[in-house]
Amino acid sequence: FLGQHRYPAFTWSGDVGNDWATLGNQIAAGLNMVAAGYAYWTVDAGGFFRPGPGQYEDEAYRKRFLRWFQYATFLPMQRVHGFETDTEFWRYGDKVESIARTYLELRYRLLPYVYGTAAETAATGIPMMRPLVFDFAGDPRALDETHSYMFGRALHVAPVLAEGAESWPVYLPETDGGWFDVWTGEHRAGGRTHEVLSPLERIPLHARAGSLLPVGPVVQATAGLSWETLTIYVFPGRDGAIELYEDDGLSLGYERGECARIPVRWDDAQNTLWIDACRGTYPGMPRVRHLTICRVRPGASPMTSATGLSVEYRGGSISVVLA
Repeated sequence: FLGQHRYPAFTWSGDVGNDWATLGNQIAAGLNMVAAGYAYWTVDAGGFFRPGPGQYEDEAYRKRFLRWFQYATFLPMQRVHGFETDTEFWRYGDKVESIARTYLELRYRLLPYVYGTAAETAATGIPMMRPLVFDFAGDPRALDETHSYMFGRALHVAPVLAEGAESWPVYLPETDGGWFDVWTGEHRAGGRTHEVLSPLERIPLHARAGSLLPVGPVVQATAGLSWETLTIYVFPGRDGAIELYEDDGLSLGYERGECARIPVRWDDAQNTLWIDACRGTYPGMPRVRHLTICRVRPGASPMTSATGLSVEYRGGSISVVLA
């Protein structure tokens, strides 16, 4: 039990049910676990015990399953598992398959961000997902939020926990520059509860102003992950920084120092992104990285309609001025 702090293993919530109350309990339990020092948490998305053989045609369960999977997309490990269940998405019909594919592909696109967040966890112990009070200790309302959380330093996640909901109340903590809706680009003030549109295909997801979000292409496995092509989304409104982390993704070479770190800084007043010199190396590291830098504008969907500036990064310090 105590060894989990020293040798972090993923804590799994167990053989749980699939109802709405259980989904809500997973979030609260996970946040309690990470607050107690267990950095990694995951669940059986969709619940382990499911509505039997009829689950594939059960419309109510299909919708519930999607809300579970949306939540699992923003956990340290995204996992689907069920008792005596064939869990392939296509078994639940075209709509479930389509929406689930969107989130599965989003998870793979976010791997540069997730991987860097995991590296920070390994180095410092700060959990990948965490209660809002971790990042917003000066906001007393953040302590009361038990079903929304931060996933890394950039992303605020608020899972939908009710059947048929088309909108969801989301409290966004007080922060300079406010927040951006990742789906629509809409800018929202912090320190307030917002009623956020959340049809079945959308989980409320916000990026904090000043965040730098590295995103890669869709891949089919982590073994196919390449650091050669990245898009960095800049959410303006305050200064920000991130450290891109890379290694070979397969071996324990990072324990021998075989990894690379690239500090990236955003100067909001100067509209300038600074990419500092790369520190470190590892076998197979790309010599040239093709980067697209996108400054997110209010009202423009960051993940689909943002336009960017293309640059080549060869390991030395460069700066990019964004209009």
